[in-house]
Amino acid sequence: MKKMIIVDDEPDLLILLQKVLEKKCNCRVDIARSGAEALALAAEELPDVVLTDVKMPHMDGFQLLEELKKLDETITILVMSAFGTIEVAVQALKQGAYDFFEKPFDNAEIIRVVRRAMERTQLLRENQALQRYLTRVDQPSEFVGSSPALMQTVDLLHRLGQGDATVLIRGESGTGKEVAARTIHARSSRAGRHMVTVNCPALPEQILESELFGYSKGAFTGADRKKDGLFLEADGSTILLDEIADIPIGLQTKLLRVLQEKEIQPLGQTRTFKVDVRVLASTNQNLEAKIAQGEFREDLYYRLNVMSVVMPSLTRMREDIPLLAQHFLARYGAEYQRPNLELSPDAVQVLMAREWKGNVRELQNVINRTVFLAPGPRISAADLLCAEGQGANPVESPECVFDGLRSLSYKEAKAQVVDRFTMAYLGHSLEESQGNVSAAARTSGMERQAFQRLMRRHGLSGSDYKSS
Repeated sequence: MKKMIIVDDEPDLLILLQKVLEKKCNCRVDIARSGAEALALAAEELPDVVLTDVKMPHMDGFQLLEELKKLDETITILVMSAFGTIEVAVQALKQGAYDFFEKPFDNAEIIRVVRRAMERTQLLRENQALQRYLTRVDQPSEFVGSSPALMQTVDLLHRLGQGDATVLIRGESGTGKEVAARTIHARSSRAGRHMVTVNCPALPEQILESELFGYSKGAFTGADRKKDGLFLEADGSTILLDEIADIPIGLQTKLLRVLQEKEIQPLGQTRTFKVDVRVLASTNQNLEAKIAQGEFREDLYYRLNVMSVVMPSLTRMREDIPLLAQHFLARYGAEYQRPNLELSPDAVQVLMAREWKGNVRELQNVINRTVFLAPGPRISAADLLCAEGQGANPVESPECVFDGLRSLSYKEAKAQVVDRFTMAYLGHSLEESQGNVSAAARTSGMERQAFQRLMRRHGLSGSDYKSS
């Protein structure tokens, strides 16, 4: 459970806040009546969020803030004061506070900000975990992320690599099934040899058969020379049969023989050849349904499904989206010679809120297009939406904006579009004003209080847009 510490020398306020935040934010709240007591609690068990008063004896809120930052940079610190001057607020934000509250404050407002603060801490700590994960020299995996769903899957892939059994890799399109196969191969005793990959749907049945098993000279019209097939090429190594569900029934029978007898018979040959090949197969289809429809052999299914792994969708590892986005940002930034790119907070919020039907591959493509098309080094939500239309005006090209909204009612779709627009607009205004909320509100033609209400509703903070 997430942990929070509230620091104030007013006992009644402490108890009130403790009750409200424990109930509404689903976290454990410890209370401290001094900065020193809070620091001792934080050292004993690292908190996610600290909410501290400014005016306290011996150690004030600013001194506590500095000490907490030394203890752990990922702690998100909120500052409150009954003396809510602009100078106090500016000092708090300059010293690294996430937000500032003037007493007395609205409970609903502080609940919203505490929830956002919890999310911020979680993202920062997940990023640290990712960096530690990537620096492990014995880690051949190409996966990026630290979510429990991904970590469990990668651990299983590593264990599967240590054996030699046939593995069926299942999962939605774009979840990294080929990467999973490479991970298994890289962990195996066959890693010294090249893994052969066969894209099963890409070739007609006769050509696929000749590619898999090879042929002798004169086996068919145009066979003017002998050719070894991909199974022979993979002898002593691993072969991945990508999208195995699309192999025709006739070829499935011959593949079954390879799995059972460990031998192949090239076209035009009367003899068979032994092969030492580990078979991995992948699919995004329901093989059980295809068996019921007579489109896939049940005995072949059981031969392939000796070991099985299901790749998690991006929905199951949504907390990895910022890490994946940053990974692709660095990758394509280097490719297009655009260093020092960064995602703005509103851009990250858009990525987190979106439904990724194409999973990691779709996210990768979106970041690729955005890096190529974005005008500046700081990528905003508006840049993401523009890139999805490949540079077109979304009004002129509405398909890119409404693609993920087709299954929703008019009311739900309208609400999502308005939310996306609002987040992009606010983010752009704050970007232009370098985090100055008053200036952003003024250029937007809005009252400052109304602008702030929208910011709170969408989890945006002016401090995130201040130039360092």
